[in-house]
Amino acid sequence: MVSEPAALKELMDKDIAHVLIDLRDAKEAEKGFIPGAVSFSAKDLPAAKDKFPADKSAPVILYADKLNETAFKTVRAWGYSNTSLLNGSIATWTKDGGKTEKGKLAATISYVPKPRPGEITIEEFKAIAEKGSPDKIILDVRESDETSNGMIRGAVNIPENAIKSRLRELPMDKEIIAYCATGIRAESVFEELKEAGFKTRFLNAVIQIDKDGKYEITKK
Repeated sequence: MVSEPAALKELMDKDIAHVLIDLRDAKEAEKGFIPGAVSFSAKDLPAAKDKFPADKSAPVILYADKLNETAFKTVRAWGYSNTSLLNGSIATWTKDGGKTEKGKLAATISYVPKPRPGEITIEEFKAIAEKGSPDKIILDVRESDETSNGMIRGAVNIPENAIKSRLRELPMDKEIIAYCATGIRAESVFEELKEAGFKTRFLNAVIQIDKDGKYEITKK
């Protein structure tokens, strides 16, 4: 429900698409707002449903002078599961070193998601999983209790928490494509492998696999 200022800064620094809403009165917001914020006052928010992106997985961060649980519940009720409130007021943001701007805020939401660094497309992942590739390895980084319910055929399983101690099991001359249930652990492993000098990418999506190795991938 709550996002820390550091998490928002990371989204901004990495240029990860998100929706940032300033819930304060427009005139108050113009005195100092977080860059990229769109102005929808708390009282006007309920009428702004149609102005939000069609992609319900979009990260939506709401902020004001204090936490507004009513606004949070309103946006969550619209189906935006990644909605959160920025912890602390705008004063907390600036106190933590966050930048602000003055003037007119945007009145229109522009949400264009970009691939995360190292992200493989679902189409390419499927092609590798189904046909195989002599210069690539699919790495399942889920726990054994998860893989016992099904794995992609030909995949290698090393749980995320064991990667550091088992790097020698992976060939340096092949690209390692990591996946997990949602993409979160796979991205963490991608970072570990990249730092260790491997050529690597990861699947940033939800994947469900049955006992026969058949799978279904859904973009978050």
